[in-house]
Amino acid sequence: MTTINPISPAEPHAPTAAHIVPFRVLLTVFLALVFATILTVAVTYVNLGALNIWIALGIAVAKAALVALYFMHLRWDSPFYGIVLIVALMFVILFIGISIMDTTQNLPIIETAAAAAP
Repeated sequence: MTTINPISPAEPHAPTAAHIVPFRVLLTVFLALVFATILTVAVTYVNLGALNIWIALGIAVAKAALVALYFMHLRWDSPFYGIVLIVALMFVILFIGISIMDTTQNLPIIETAAAAAP
């Protein structure tokens, strides 16, 4: 009676040992995330109007991409998955940005109606 190994090395997508990321790469990504966080806070002190939303969302998408690509090892997986991630994050920034812009446009109407209510 022979036993069959369900995962043979000949399979192209067989799980292998974890990918070892050099400490220098992880430290660089961490410092980039810290810098992006400081940049996000600094942008809040500059009044750029509606552009503040897009800058903050852009920084957030860049940080999410760094985390997913390096800490979740998408960088070393198929390039297709990294592209799908970046495109999905761009759609998220688009939808959230438009929703926030719409909310800020209607905010004076809501405040006026609330002040007029008894």
